[in-house]
Amino acid sequence: MVERWRQLPLDHALSCAGEVRALVQALADGVNAANGFRASVVPDCGPATVMDQLTVLVHEASEAAVTSGRTSTLAEDLAGLRRELR
Repeated sequence: MVERWRQLPLDHALSCAGEVRALVQALADGVNAANGFRASVVPDCGPATVMDQLTVLVHEASEAAVTSGRTSTLAEDLAGLRRELR
């Protein structure tokens, strides 16, 4: 997914960035809750870093065994996001 993100034209990446950021924030919320931390907003550092944020939070969510809080699994969330990047 990261490689595909890097290949996207900027206008397409910007149109998909909101969905990526929503997943990043949902995962951060789940990880914070699982670890007993209060919720915090993940900073919007732009499309150049959002995949790095997603990578870190997928790892953290996997370690904490949390999902995005949506009605889907982490794998389903990532698969759906990957489809959006086409």
